[in-house]
Amino acid sequence: MEEVYEFLKQAGVYWLATMEGDQPRVRPFGTIDLFEGKLYIQTGKVKAVSAQMKANPKVELAALKGGQWIRITAEAVLDERIEAQEHMLAAYPSLQGMYQPGDGNTEVWYLQNATAQIIEMVKVVKTIHF
Repeated sequence: MEEVYEFLKQAGVYWLATMEGDQPRVRPFGTIDLFEGKLYIQTGKVKAVSAQMKANPKVELAALKGGQWIRITAEAVLDERIEAQEHMLAAYPSLQGMYQPGDGNTEVWYLQNATAQIIEMVKVVKTIHF
């Protein structure tokens, strides 16, 4: 798990995919935290991504770093503890202007039943112009 955490930290930005009904939704994220042996992400309760994960906790994350990329399939679990929110926001002080532990909007989610694949991209297989 620490290797996955380090990959995502070094990548800086990862893409989180959720489902809204039968429509996939993908957006960039930058928060990743290792707390109590679990990998955490952070969002706001007012955002659509929060409602999507509550309705269907199955998520995928993907990130690119150098010549490698990672894909993580997992279930997102909401952790409502203030301690988990504090840990996340301590790791990302720039977010503290928008989020505060216990503010009713800050949410942290950990990933469970997760599988990560790190894939090397060594050459262009095909170029398609359209």
